[in-house]
Amino acid sequence: MEYLYVAYTEDKRLIRGKLSATGEEAAINLLSYGGYQVVSLKQVVPFFNMEKLAATFSRIKPREVIMFSRQLALLLESGTDIVTSLELLQSQVTNRTMQKIIGEVAADIRGGTSLSTALSRYPRAFSPVYYRAIAAGEQAGNLEIVLRQMADYIEKAVITEKKIKSALTYPIIVAVVAVIVIVLLITFVLPTFISLFTTFGAELPLPTMMLIAITDWLNNYGLYLIGGILAVAGLGFVYIKSPDGKYRWDKLSLRLPVLGRIFLLNELSRCCRTISLLFKVGLPLPEIMAMAIHGTSNKAMAEALTEVQGELIRGEGLSRPMAKRSLFLPLMVQMARVGEETGNLDNTLATVAQGYETEADDRTSAAVGLIQPAMVIGIGLLVGFIAIALFGALYGVYGQLEF
Repeated sequence: MEYLYVAYTEDKRLIRGKLSATGEEAAINLLSYGGYQVVSLKQVVPFFNMEKLAATFSRIKPREVIMFSRQLALLLESGTDIVTSLELLQSQVTNRTMQKIIGEVAADIRGGTSLSTALSRYPRAFSPVYYRAIAAGEQAGNLEIVLRQMADYIEKAVITEKKIKSALTYPIIVAVVAVIVIVLLITFVLPTFISLFTTFGAELPLPTMMLIAITDWLNNYGLYLIGGILAVAGLGFVYIKSPDGKYRWDKLSLRLPVLGRIFLLNELSRCCRTISLLFKVGLPLPEIMAMAIHGTSNKAMAEALTEVQGELIRGEGLSRPMAKRSLFLPLMVQMARVGEETGNLDNTLATVAQGYETEADDRTSAAVGLIQPAMVIGIGLLVGFIAIALFGALYGVYGQLEF
């Protein structure tokens, strides 16, 4: 980064200039080493900053954070100091944004900042759960263990997300292809057949007449239909983005038939993993609950966790407030109670998370197994209706010509 500075020399002369440094603290240190007393320091912000533009569009993937965590843990275990470890990792990273972040974190640590504080300045790469766990690891002196635990935590979340995406990919592709085929049939094939039927003046069967009526209606009002659908979808999207709409949508999503149970299990497994991990590294439960609230994107779940946190602070424990709310399933409540009584909350909730993840995977596979044949049957019926309508009319025209 470029900085403009105003400083006094050792002989009390006022000078102005520009220098490059990784951060404001590093710039002040450079000037101090040169014998200058800094009066003012201002970062140069160009009108068009390619680095900022690249950082905006360059996404830091979870895999890169996982690799960073494991490699840093390995280097620290080998006896390498943290600044040297970060410099080694910076030279190996291929993502330029991640490379820049690691360099700035190393510079902050050289200036006396802790690792967790330095990481907290980059929320696009490191979540609050991540840097709070790192802070606990620094205090307990087991930073290497916490780094590996965080890598495992992020990896499990990535695996879960990947399974859901892969399960839904095939039905989405089938639906898109089916829509394209049907649109091509209605747009290009049907008009040709309709003109043929009109030319011969044939008496058309009922399915053909229905298909022609539907096609005419779509040709006349199709744009209005598409416009109406887009308008409703747009209004729905805007409403869902509002706080009240987001809350209602998230609450509904957890109660949907088939899919609602899957969404709920995924939310609860993520919550259990977060509590388990942060409890293991030694954070207090009220702070852990704050991290769990921050870690969920579902507003209904966040509200339930906030209420649990409030009652926890008032001395009611963790399992008792959970038992009052239907979002927390009986197994999670019971295991939380056992964990509280035995002081083994991290292991009991890790077990619950594993069980919920397995159930969510099974239910996702079953749901996809239901969606695929349903889509095939639906598409088959639609294409079959079009085929019957066309070929029935053709046979009718052929029969009239023979007669």
